[in-house]
Order: sequence, then C-alpha cells, then structure tokens
Amino acid sequence: MATNPAPKTFRVKSFGCQMNVYDGERMAELLGAEGMTAAAEGDDADLVVLNTCHIREKATEKVYSDIGRLRRDDGTSPLIAVAGCVAQAEGEEIMARAPSVKVVVGPQSYHRLPEMVADAASGKRSTETDMPAEAKFAALPKRRKSGPTAFLTVQEGCDKFCTYCVVPYTRGAEISRPFVDLVEEAKHLIAGGAREITLLGQNVNAWTGEDDRGRPVGLEGLARALAAEPDLARIRYTTSHPNDMTDALIAAHGEVDKLMPFLHLPVQAGSDRILKAMNRSHTVDSYLQLLERFRVARPDIALSGDFIVGFPGETEAEFEETLKVVDAVGYAQAFSFKYSPRPGTPAATMADHVPASVMDERLQRLQAALNRDQWAFNKASVGKICEVLVERKGKHPGQWLGKSPWLQSVHFFGDAHIGALVRVELVEAGPNSLSGRLV
Repeated sequence: MATNPAPKTFRVKSFGCQMNVYDGERMAELLGAEGMTAAAEGDDADLVVLNTCHIREKATEKVYSDIGRLRRDDGTSPLIAVAGCVAQAEGEEIMARAPSVKVVVGPQSYHRLPEMVADAASGKRSTETDMPAEAKFAALPKRRKSGPTAFLTVQEGCDKFCTYCVVPYTRGAEISRPFVDLVEEAKHLIAGGAREITLLGQNVNAWTGEDDRGRPVGLEGLARALAAEPDLARIRYTTSHPNDMTDALIAAHGEVDKLMPFLHLPVQAGSDRILKAMNRSHTVDSYLQLLERFRVARPDIALSGDFIVGFPGETEAEFEETLKVVDAVGYAQAFSFKYSPRPGTPAATMADHVPASVMDERLQRLQAALNRDQWAFNKASVGKICEVLVERKGKHPGQWLGKSPWLQSVHFFGDAHIGALVRVELVEAGPNSLSGRLV
C-alpha cells in the first residue's frame, strides 16, 4: 500500500444547513486536538474534508465536481475525506468512483475522523457510516473557543419521514442529547466568548430530557436553564416541526427575555392535499393557529418558514394557496426551493412531476412575495431602538455588522467591538439589511 506523510494542515469545507456548520466546527476541533492546524486562506491543505449536504439539488454529482477541483496543477491531490449526509447515503459508491478519496465518514461517525485519517496516511482507505450518535458526542473534545455566536446541536435525526426528505435515512432516528452534557457544552462556549447560542436539531423542538434534578423537560426547560447563565445574552433555536410545538415552549417566548423574538417554523406548502402527500402531519389551519399563539405570547415575534414549490402533482390552484399563506403570515424571512427528487424517498417515485419550467416560474412568483414581505418587515423596524450583537467588522473603516433580536443584519458606525451588545436606532431599511445609529 502506498503511504503519504501524516497531514499537518487541514481545511474543512461545510455545505448546507447550520447542523453541518456545527459538525464542521467539531471536526476541525478533533483535527486540531491531534496537532494539525487549519490551513491559511489561499494555502494548499494537506487534508481537505468535504462536509456534504444531501439536501442540495444534484448533491451527489456536485461532490464529485468538488473532488475534481481539488486536483493541483502538478497532478497531485490532498488527502481527501468526504463527510456528511452524501457520505452516509453514497458510502462505498464514492470509494468506487473517486480513487482520490481516502476517507468516507457519515455524520454520526465523524468522531473517528482522526483515526481514519491516520489510517489513510498509511495507505488504508476506509468507510464508516454507522449511526451511534451518543458515542459520537461522548468522543468529541470539549469546546474551547467560539465567536460571539455559536451553534449547539441538541437533537439529531428525524422520525417524521416527510416523503421528499432523506434526513431519516442519512441522520437516523431522533435522539436527544442529555441535558447535563448540553449545559456543560454551553458553559464552555460562553467561557470561550459566545454571547448568543443557537440550539440546533433536525426537529429541535422534539428535544426532551431530564434536568439536573431529574425532572422531565422539553426544549423550553433547556432554554430556561441556559438563560440562567449570566454571560449568555441570547438564545435561539432551529429548525422546528409544527407537530412538536408545545404549550410550554410557546409560553417561554413570552417569559424568557433571552429567548429571541424569532421563530423559524417550516410549512412547506399551502395546500392541505399537498401537505398530506408530503406526510407533513399538519394542516394549513393548524399551522396558522400555531403562529397566532406565538404572536399572542410574544407580539413582536418575527416569523420565518420553508417552502417547496412543484411537489409532484401540485396544480396551479394549489400553488396559489401557498401564496395565500405567505400573504396571511407576512414572513420576516423565508427559504424557498424547487422540489428535487431524492433517491430512495417516496416522492421520487410519485407520478405527475411538475415540469422544470413551471417550477421555475412558480419559484420566481413565490420569492417575489417573500422578498416583498421581508422588505416590509425591515421598513416597519425603522425607528426602533434595539440591541445589536456585533459579529464582525464592516467593509468601511469604523463600520460594524451585527444582528438585531429579529435576526436582521444591521450595519452601523461608531465605537464598538466584536461580541458587544450595543443599543442602536434603526434608521434605514434595505431588502436584506438595515442601517443603524449608535444610541
């Protein structure tokens, strides 16, 4: 077997959702604990980890394109590891099609990445796609440093089996990490500089556990425990499922000041028939009633959602029902996608797939409505005075960028520093951000 020098530098490239960002950070920490250093921007890395996402359209083929682009001008390649959901789904196929890939590791097995990289340096190619989620978290190193905002995965996997989605097959069944482990990790993040923590999960509001007194709690109990940490200023969570929303979590939005007035709750479509075909297990009416209950608990809450256009069999009238939901809610932010079949999912074998040209036209109309409402929400914010968490420097001298409580990007000039919470008057609104003035 051919051997390679043990890698000294690495680069982790993460694609897709916030959970992939979290996983990428944890893989970097694992490699750093083995003495490797992150390659500087623009420098070649000895090891490149492609942390893939299967939600992206044509995700598998894009992975092979990414692998090909890693080939250097002299014909050599770095040691390549493919991680994430495409690795989980494609496993041995990646090994067969891409000889330059030495490591394939799924999202529940990446705690073994340093060991697998060491094997690769000695000439051994390996694939690991088991799903022992608890073993993974127990093996990860303690968090040491973070920026002003940090992600904390509290729940993984999904039991909902929406007919278009691969997550139950690539991330496995729903599991909740233990309460005490999450509080400990949060404390490490806070000690490392985090002022805001976003709790992550495929269905984050499905998280359940027992608190430090042995009492059963849901996500609201975890949020209340983290809110007791004096140096933590903000708590967010994503992504939620309507069927896992509880009275206690809704109430927490009106009672826990550190729980930000922002809710991302996907609806996916505005037609009850399409929702049933998607196996979403909620109706348009039950979804809208949930949002109204949140608004009663926290009147200034900003709402966000996900939409899929062109699900198999979707008619023009059913798409227009989606536009009616958008008009009724007035989303502050939203994400919208054309339906794309995923191998192995029930929807991929359904009849009456919507033509691509029709999906394109519907997506443009949907995004026009969503963009209209996002800009309207931003305009309605002008004149408010709020706290902005400073995340980074702006493009201009003395300029700073941060987020409002409603997850809006805000830029301003003045005396500030990264990690500061500053009072800002919102003075001008654009479609994607606001300008502010220090108060």
